[in-house]
Amino acid sequence: MAKPNYNFEKRQKELARKKKKEEKRLRKVRVDDKQSRDTQPMSENDDNSALTSDL
Repeated sequence: MAKPNYNFEKRQKELARKKKKEEKRLRKVRVDDKQSRDTQPMSENDDNSALTSDL
């Protein structure tokens, strides 16, 4: 009878954990990015001041 390879199982669990953590981090980044775009709309004054400062 073959011996179980615990190192392989441990490595697979570790890879799955890292993959799940990375996916969660990417979801957070996308949500934060989306919220920051929604909460910071540019006003007309911002556009005008940017145009006059270039002159």
